[in-house]
Amino acid sequence: MNHPHPTAGIYTLGCKVNQYESEAIAERLADEGFEVLSPQEICDVYIINTCTVTGESDRKARQFIRRAIHQNPAAFILVTGCFSQTSPEAVAAITGVDFICGNSDKQAVVAAAKALTEHGCKNGHPTVLSAAPDANGFETMRIRRFDRTRAYVKIEDGCENRCAYCIIPAARGKVRSKAPDDVVAEVSELVRGGCREVVLTGIETASYGRDLPDCTLADLLERVDRIPGIGRVRLGSLDPSLMRQTFVDRIAGLSSLTPHFHLSIQSGSDTVLARMRRKYNVRTALEAMERLRAAIPSVQFTTDVIVGFPQETDAEFAQTLDFVRRARFLMIHVFPYSRRKGTEADCMDGQIPEAIKHERVRILSAEQAKIRREILNGMRGREVEVLFETYANGVSYGHTPDFAEIGCPSPAPLHGELRRVRITDIDDEICRGIILP
Repeated sequence: MNHPHPTAGIYTLGCKVNQYESEAIAERLADEGFEVLSPQEICDVYIINTCTVTGESDRKARQFIRRAIHQNPAAFILVTGCFSQTSPEAVAAITGVDFICGNSDKQAVVAAAKALTEHGCKNGHPTVLSAAPDANGFETMRIRRFDRTRAYVKIEDGCENRCAYCIIPAARGKVRSKAPDDVVAEVSELVRGGCREVVLTGIETASYGRDLPDCTLADLLERVDRIPGIGRVRLGSLDPSLMRQTFVDRIAGLSSLTPHFHLSIQSGSDTVLARMRRKYNVRTALEAMERLRAAIPSVQFTTDVIVGFPQETDAEFAQTLDFVRRARFLMIHVFPYSRRKGTEADCMDGQIPEAIKHERVRILSAEQAKIRREILNGMRGREVEVLFETYANGVSYGHTPDFAEIGCPSPAPLHGELRRVRITDIDDEICRGIILP
C-alpha cells in the first residue's frame, strides 16, 4: 500500500509508563505528519521503547530492535527507554540503529525521525543523546486520544527506593512529579473525549508530590475527583507504606476512585523483605490493608510476589504462603526471582536453583487460585456495574470497579459501555453474569 506520508511503527516493551510514553510519542508523530501504523507493518521508521527491569528484558529489547531491522532494512531505527538509558553502547553495537536516547527526553525521537526521513539516508553511526534520566526534570507529555476503554496517564517518574533487586532507579532517576494543573487538564480532555476510566500511574506512584511544594497524591486525587463527568479512576502500583490513616481517610470518600489497589508487596517474609531493602514489613502491610478494608468495605487487592529471592529458605517461603492466606488478594502476579546485573541481589550468596524457584511459583499460584475462587464465589448473586472492554464468541468481557473480570453473553460488542450486571456463576477465574435491563 502506498502512503502519502512517512509511516512509523512503535514497539513498546515493559510497564504502563512506557505504554503511556509511546502513546504520547505517537500523537507527536501524527502532529508532525507521520502516519502511525502497527509495528507489524512495513514502516519507514521504527521506534523501540525499551525496558530493562530484568536480563530477559534486555534480551527482548535487542530482539525487537533486530526484528525491526529485518522487517525493513531500509527503515530508520530509533531506540529509546530504559535499556538505551543504562546500556547505550549495547544498542549502538547493533548494526542498523540510527538514533539512541534514554529517558531524559524521549520525545526527541520525534524530531530525529522527522530529520532522518527528510534527509533520506541512514546514519553510518547512530546518533546518541546521552544524559542522566532526570536531567530535564519531569518531561512534559500529554495524550489527547485513546483507543481502548481506559487511558493511562503518567503522573510521576523516577524512584529512590534502591531495592536490592532493581535497576530501575539507574534507568529512571530521582522522583519527579507532573504539575497537578497539567494532570487535571489532561484527564479533563480525556473525559470530554469519552474516556470511562483513567489509570494514574508512575514508576513510583506513591511518591507523587514529594518534589512539589503544595500537592500530595491525596490532593491530586481530590482535584481529579471534581472533574466534571469523571468516571472511574484507578491508581498504579502503590507501596503499602503510603496507606497511613490520614491518607485512607481522605481517599475513602472519593466517588471516582475505584475500590481496587495494586500493592507492591514482593514477599510475605520479613527477613526476605529486609534483604530486598523494602521499607515495610508484613505487619505494616497487613495493617495498611486492614485500614482500607475498614474504610472501603468493597475493596479488593492485587499484588506482585517474587519467590526464590537469594537465600530464601523453605521456612521463609512458608511465611509468604501464610501471608497470602491472611491477606486474601484477588490476584497475584507470581514471579521467580531473576538476576539482574548491576544490582546488589545479583552478587548475593545463596542463589536459589531454578527448579526450586519454579516449584515455589507453582505452589503459590495454586494457593492464590484457590483464594481467588473463594472471593469470586462470594460475589455470586451480586449486582455490579461493569465497564466492558473486549468481545469474543458472543461474550462481552469487562471489569467491575473492584477489578473482578466478568463475561456476559451479548449479541454485539459493548466496548466502552457501562452496564448493570447480575453475577450468576463462576467459571475458571472469572465471573459470569447477565446484563440487566
